[in-house]
Amino acid sequence: MSEHSALDVLQRVFGYESFRGEQAAIIDHVVSGGDALVLMPTGGGKSLCYQIPALVRPGVGVVLSPLIALMQDQVDALTELGVRAAFLNSTQDWQRGREVEQAFLKGEIDLLYVAPERLLTDRCLDLLSRGRIALFAIDEAHCVSQWGHDFRPEYLGLSILHERWPDIPRIALTATATEFTRREIAQRLALDDAEHFVSSFDRPNIRYQIVEKQDARKQLLRLIQQDHAGDAGIVYCLSRNKVEETAEFLCAHGITALAYHAGLSATLRSQNQARFLREDSVVMVATIAFGMGIDKPDVRFVAHVDMPKSIEGYYQETGRAGRDGLAASAWLAYGLQDVVQQRRMIDESSGDEVFRRRLGQQLDAMLSLCEAIGCRRQRLLQYFGQTIEFCGNCDNCLMPPDAWDGTVAAQKLLSAVFRLMNERGQRYGAGHLIDILRGKQTPRVLEQDHASLSVFGIGQDLSEQNWRSVLRQLLAQGFLMVDHEGYGTLALTDSARKVLKGEQTLLLRREVARPAKGSAPRPKPLHPDLPNRAIALYESLRQWRAAVARDHGVPAYVIFHDATLREIAITRPVDLNALSHITGVGARKLEAYGQLLLACIAREAA
Repeated sequence: MSEHSALDVLQRVFGYESFRGEQAAIIDHVVSGGDALVLMPTGGGKSLCYQIPALVRPGVGVVLSPLIALMQDQVDALTELGVRAAFLNSTQDWQRGREVEQAFLKGEIDLLYVAPERLLTDRCLDLLSRGRIALFAIDEAHCVSQWGHDFRPEYLGLSILHERWPDIPRIALTATATEFTRREIAQRLALDDAEHFVSSFDRPNIRYQIVEKQDARKQLLRLIQQDHAGDAGIVYCLSRNKVEETAEFLCAHGITALAYHAGLSATLRSQNQARFLREDSVVMVATIAFGMGIDKPDVRFVAHVDMPKSIEGYYQETGRAGRDGLAASAWLAYGLQDVVQQRRMIDESSGDEVFRRRLGQQLDAMLSLCEAIGCRRQRLLQYFGQTIEFCGNCDNCLMPPDAWDGTVAAQKLLSAVFRLMNERGQRYGAGHLIDILRGKQTPRVLEQDHASLSVFGIGQDLSEQNWRSVLRQLLAQGFLMVDHEGYGTLALTDSARKVLKGEQTLLLRREVARPAKGSAPRPKPLHPDLPNRAIALYESLRQWRAAVARDHGVPAYVIFHDATLREIAITRPVDLNALSHITGVGARKLEAYGQLLLACIAREAA
């Protein structure tokens, strides 16, 4: 069909006036029967790139989605738009599954969501061979990459789509992939001839902030109380125990926080996920097992209390904030122990040397982002091959840190490690090394006679916190290594020689003094991006939406996104025609809710 048909579907069904970015080119390519590999940031409108071609082309669009727990919400959202959507997964009884199969064969479905492991069964492959397929969409395509952060073995079998249905267009989509990962996706999914569409990775509405970890839970609490009181958010932790401890800590301080990790029962995970999606002001504390496919548009912050393993994982996780395009935060607390822990995990990995080297490269890139002196966003996007000017919306741009010549400090610390290793045949961890440098006569220093070392007390000019920063940066830059067989002790690398000999100068990062923050949360404007005259109507619209969502048993954003309600509150449309031009109000929603919205506007004006 023509491009006009695709634009008509966009306006009539989805309620958007025009395509964004490369959406039109991607849709036209797939509608014409071409294969595509699409890289588009979270919130950039990836789903439209396969939903619209599925509605324009004859047949059923088959969507491969990795998380069955989210299929119901995806189908509910499409049903609200008047799209005939269904899913096949293990949550259904056999009768409902049979009904969906019959509807597929009769062409009574526009979009069918299936998990990869379900698709690869003989029953499902036989079913698809008997129906008419418009396209195959492979969502979260980075899951096929064994070097990626969300590898799913079942994705490796999806090359069968090309083998069985060589004439059916396939579109693979993801929000995060380097050039290396992109090539791997194309190779493993047999998309060698697919056209690549790579959008900007930039999410300018997200403010990136990385802070030195001191007491991460208290720092997190302060962030929520002072900047995100009442907001929905996600907090990522590295371990299951820390997830539960952090959730309990937040709850004890009056924040509605839920836990999510693979050790919880499937029922409890499902319940907590449903509450997060359907209630306001819920904070989900989770391992990285949570989040892929989450469509909640009003997540106002994503916080990491432990350093992620890679920039790809970090970008994917922070991208769950601010999907609606409104201001959001990505906050990370990072410390020396994070570096030690991540290095140990790599060394203890069961993979071969090539695999561990790759993990090390990913970690080095993440450390480089954490220790960056310049624009965070610039460094982040550079990893994905994109160049931008300073963003003006990260902590380093808003409050630039000092860069100082840390060569002498580095030489002192490296010399301390060298003296212990070469003169005493000993290795120690960070705390003891810093005590030696600062001349502290601790019981351990006295017991080991380390006060007699030539390096004892030569670092009294720096505080313990300053020394920890120096040590962390030397680890990050590869001048020190962690010897895990020696219980996390420190050793020199070959690179340290140049620094010790004065052949290499080191510029290090010094944290700027942040303004002191009081213990009491400062008042935050209720809706800082809305004019005062629109706030009352916006709140009324939200209450109305919440009631409708409860009646329908769906998350509130399935009815209307916040951005749509904000536009209504600001413009106050007076009739159905004016309402039809609001972003997100398609024909089906105009018919279902138009008069109710107008009545809500009229009541507020009275």
